[in-house]
Amino acid sequence: MERESMEFDVVIVGAGPAGLAAAIRLRQQAKQTGQDLSVCVLEKGSEVGAHILSGAVFAPRALHELLPDWRERGAPLNTAVSEDQFLLLTQGRALRLPTPPQMHNQGNYIISLGNLCRWLAEQAEALGVEVLPGFPAAEVLHDEQGAVKGVATADMGRNPDGSEGPRFEPGVELHARQTLFCEGCHGSLTKTLIDRFRLREGVGPQTYGLGIKEVWEVDPTRHRPGQVIHSVGWPLDTRTYGGGFLYHLEDNRVAVGFIVGLDYENPYLSPFEEMQRFKTHPAIRPEFEGGKRIAYGARALVEGGLQGLPKLSFPGGLLVGDTAGFLDVPRIKGSDNAMKSGITAAETVFDLLTSSPAGGAEASDFRSRLDNTWVIRELHRARNIRPGFRWGLWAGLAHAAVDTYVFRGRAPWTLRHHADHERLRPARDCQPIDYPRPDGAITFDRLSSVFLSNTNHEEGQPIHLKLRDENRPTALNLPVYAGPEARYCPAGVYEYVETGDANGSRLQINAQNCVHCKTCDIKDPDQNIDWVVPQGGDGPNYPGM
Repeated sequence: MERESMEFDVVIVGAGPAGLAAAIRLRQQAKQTGQDLSVCVLEKGSEVGAHILSGAVFAPRALHELLPDWRERGAPLNTAVSEDQFLLLTQGRALRLPTPPQMHNQGNYIISLGNLCRWLAEQAEALGVEVLPGFPAAEVLHDEQGAVKGVATADMGRNPDGSEGPRFEPGVELHARQTLFCEGCHGSLTKTLIDRFRLREGVGPQTYGLGIKEVWEVDPTRHRPGQVIHSVGWPLDTRTYGGGFLYHLEDNRVAVGFIVGLDYENPYLSPFEEMQRFKTHPAIRPEFEGGKRIAYGARALVEGGLQGLPKLSFPGGLLVGDTAGFLDVPRIKGSDNAMKSGITAAETVFDLLTSSPAGGAEASDFRSRLDNTWVIRELHRARNIRPGFRWGLWAGLAHAAVDTYVFRGRAPWTLRHHADHERLRPARDCQPIDYPRPDGAITFDRLSSVFLSNTNHEEGQPIHLKLRDENRPTALNLPVYAGPEARYCPAGVYEYVETGDANGSRLQINAQNCVHCKTCDIKDPDQNIDWVVPQGGDGPNYPGM
């Protein structure tokens, strides 16, 4: 069956903050100049916001630039930050440290980023943007010269072996003069573009963290709207980067989360279990006593900063937002940077299309335009803080203090990153970690957590977690690294099961549990796992995350 095709001036892959900001800015410019510019946004989630997960403390400066009347329009920014705390945790104590200047949140808001994206989609549609949820972009399309000419959505109704089933429907091709890839962290199409156009040539590797988040309804007597708490230290060892957060939203809700840098070394470490242990600390546990957990999710986040940015432009398109990696690690914020990159991408592409109507051109001045914004200036000031933690917690904190207060981000050197998948040490050189059993009140297991994420993948479709070599898990990961997939996945997707024959065991992939965090694609020591999009709309459906 041939695929149908649709024509647009601009196709945007991903209805997150970057993609929606770009769509809105494109249509604003079209209206201001009286031009007819067609814009389409594809979203792989069942609805806009279904796959969006963030802390989130939100700085509204890019939103104010995009929609200055956002308050009058009813943007869901309801809880202004009222207090910042920065804690150093030991096993039994919490020491309050001075809050680093980058983490001061006066003027910011504690929000659900998913709800903000739902609202942004409404603003985009009111401007004439076509927003299509439930249509995952599965393939990049190229013209005869090799330039990007759009994307194709995933086929529907294929059998597990990839053959066409009785209800097979081919994907749809969406052709565009320019295509903006705003897929979020470690996008599957972005991976192919980086390889095809050599966008990392002369650039260091990207580095990542895994963020795990829960939302609780807490006892009203324990609720402090606007309070923001960040922590470092326990339960992680001093060689592992990471920390926790608690954000008090409206309606007696508290967002609690834990982030682990994916450059950790011990294959026995489980980010999910570290998150559960974090909640048992004497300074943290009282927040949740008498409360109820109502939501769970996980996602990888980009931590490479300035050094991790690839080349952003190529013939026919741009990398925008978190798929390129604009998160500012010391500020623990990326949404405002993502939106600003989307606004700048829209202005760059609009100028290109009005001066060069043909498709396939390269908006090569996108990076230089970004260089003149606060996005790149702040990433430059912060560039040495995250890689400084390669020396451990104490040296990392000391280095961050010197870089912040003495050099003020202007040190005459730039530290480099390392690839996360290369950092695991053999299991024989590491100490197993004995994690306590969940109590069902404050701490929980993976499967009950995945249930709260509303994750669903229709049965009978091809598995969207692809092994390049099916023998590598039992030839390398299990004997050398003690099967780290079973621990780094926060959703119980990977498990080794006994076969009862000469093979001993095999890796079982429970793809229906996948919350689309991309950790496996990032952390697998042999880079043997490829995460690709499943059928339309499948995956988590986060309520208010």
